[in-house]
Amino acid sequence: MFKALVLDQVEGKTTAEIKQLDEEVLPAGEVLIDVGYSSLNYKDGLAITGKGPIISKFPAIPGIDLVGKVISSEDPRFAPGTQVVVTGWGVGERHWGGMAARARMKADWLVPLPDGMSPQTAMAIGTAGLTAMLCVLALEEAGVKPEQGPILVTGASGGVGSVAVNLLAHRGFEVVAGTGRSEEEPYLRKLGAHSIRSRDEMAAASRPLEKQRWAGVVDTVGGTVLARALAETIYGGAVAACGLAGSADLPTTVMPFILRNVRLQGVDSVSCPPDLRTQAWNRLQQELDTSLLSDLVQEIALEQVPEYAERIVQGKVRGRTLVRIAE
Repeated sequence: MFKALVLDQVEGKTTAEIKQLDEEVLPAGEVLIDVGYSSLNYKDGLAITGKGPIISKFPAIPGIDLVGKVISSEDPRFAPGTQVVVTGWGVGERHWGGMAARARMKADWLVPLPDGMSPQTAMAIGTAGLTAMLCVLALEEAGVKPEQGPILVTGASGGVGSVAVNLLAHRGFEVVAGTGRSEEEPYLRKLGAHSIRSRDEMAAASRPLEKQRWAGVVDTVGGTVLARALAETIYGGAVAACGLAGSADLPTTVMPFILRNVRLQGVDSVSCPPDLRTQAWNRLQQELDTSLLSDLVQEIALEQVPEYAERIVQGKVRGRTLVRIAE
């Protein structure tokens, strides 16, 4: 038997309850994992509170991230005792996720924990950090360089934004952190932000083209914030869009693309190919300033997850939230 946070639906409302389950009920997969940590992401918050159509079938176990040790494996790539990280692939959505002491996964979904990285660091990074690094790689691939101008990171106080600020500052960029929480300015500057831009300024409706400001943008918000970011991106600049915390709409025109040669690059961490995923994890191990994670991370017990799920969907959680699974 193992402990798990189980989601179900009662009269159309999502419930979340700690239960004891048998390993036999786990879904199919080649690798059985002893889970040490998961993490609470915005998507998890939507699933647990029932405020977003994340879960496709109930009952379900949430948790789009997990790190743990292989117990048994039908795949020779992952011997018992191997430390592995799992993010994406519909885990915590279509496939039972990481908020349980046991998980059974497909071998192709696993990434070996990078040498020198602790399980806690892996979950402090999680899907949010992986997405941030994929955004940085997208800007690199687009040829964006520090000497071309500042980089804007929207939703900078959140999990993706926080890690993106630090990674870009580490690479020598002048990072402008966009946030609706002015009280987070000291925290964002410690991560490496050069200056702060208010959410109200970013969310104001824009003309098709505005004054050129940004060599590149990491956008986690969408909506009018992304539209303004595109209108303010310099000629030949690039915008890596990875979220919709504000809106899934994009009220823009083709002007930034056809008159300023701006690139809008979508970034997906769910179905990211294994080779790129492994590259991103290794780069995170090399480049993320882990000394700052103490300010970026809080740790909670599995029993506290429903409370924090409500807080994260209300925008009241800063940085990253680790969920301790192991007793």
